[in-house]
Amino acid sequence: MKRFSFYTFFVSALVLLLAPELLAADQSGEAISGLALGSGIGIGIAAAGGGVGMGRMVASALDAVGRNPGAAGQIQTPMIIGLALIESLVIYALAITFLLQNKI
Repeated sequence: MKRFSFYTFFVSALVLLLAPELLAADQSGEAISGLALGSGIGIGIAAAGGGVGMGRMVASALDAVGRNPGAAGQIQTPMIIGLALIESLVIYALAITFLLQNKI
């Protein structure tokens, strides 16, 4: 059942990511509703993925510090760098969303 839900999520995410290409207007200047849909859903997926990734990283780091408190200094720096990299990916998604919104 878990595998079925993963595949269902993957296929639905793929369909939603292709929504701008499927619903985009042609060169005649019609309204582009697919870009608005795709950019809104895209930033939502990026923010949710970033939040889940950050939560798992911090939980693992706290678990490691709880098991070995002496290694807290060695765990904290890579954790903060990893959190910054995850956050930068979400900011890139936000920038792409703004670029897509300017085309509407």
